[in-house]
Amino acid sequence: MVQSSMPTLQRFGIGFLWASEWNPSQELFGALPFIYGTVVSSILALLIAVPISLGIAVFLVEQAPKKIAKPIAFMIELLAAIPSVVYGLWGIFVLAPFIRTYLGPVLQDNLGFLPIFQGRLTGIGMLTGGIILAIMITPIITAVVRDVLEAVPNTQREAALALGATKWETTMIVLGNAASGIAGAVVLGLGRAVGETMAVTMVIGNSPQITASLFEPAYTIASVLAANFADATDELYLSALIEMALVLFLVTVVINGLAKLLIMSVAGRANASKHT
Repeated sequence: MVQSSMPTLQRFGIGFLWASEWNPSQELFGALPFIYGTVVSSILALLIAVPISLGIAVFLVEQAPKKIAKPIAFMIELLAAIPSVVYGLWGIFVLAPFIRTYLGPVLQDNLGFLPIFQGRLTGIGMLTGGIILAIMITPIITAVVRDVLEAVPNTQREAALALGATKWETTMIVLGNAASGIAGAVVLGLGRAVGETMAVTMVIGNSPQITASLFEPAYTIASVLAANFADATDELYLSALIEMALVLFLVTVVINGLAKLLIMSVAGRANASKHT
């Protein structure tokens, strides 16, 4: 990948990463629109998915009876096995019309003074892509957070209750002890959001632009690779795509490695407490 990226590196240098123009016919290539789309859609997905995932995991581990928690956990984990193209089709035929007809007008009527809620209401854009990503990463974050909370020794819960803490106060203590593992789960979800390809390609609109509006179409790094790789017959064009693939690969490796370290730190503390 590094060797295939050399034509772009030799012509544009490191400035390729923050150049904003993308015009293959004129051999002008810049990765910034795709980096921007990836960052915005991933952050939006985390803003939606993290509170939901955390709430579900806390309910399943700390509040729900086991006979209810196990079936719910199984159903949530099944969502992670659904092919991404199914999410994409659901986004096209259900979510996009809903945003165009209902959610979008409500947001513009009440929050239209904000740049992020201005623009055309086509139903296809960064908001749709972000919501689809949120739905896809919620089962992953939920499952990991649930495992992290279960790894916290029960002695900590018993000690808190013995000191007079309420059920919710005890839950907050458990969350504090599992904070690094929860952060790892969030980072792991971020890795999935950054690398997701097919579903996002189907609903984000695929337009190389930088805009503040969440209703406008955009591109992510993964979606531009999927949509343009087959058409990249020119050497420089292909090199630009491969360089973005290299960037995506490196970012994904770093994110997943960080998530693994954070989650392992909780498991290590749990094992240490069991032996003391």
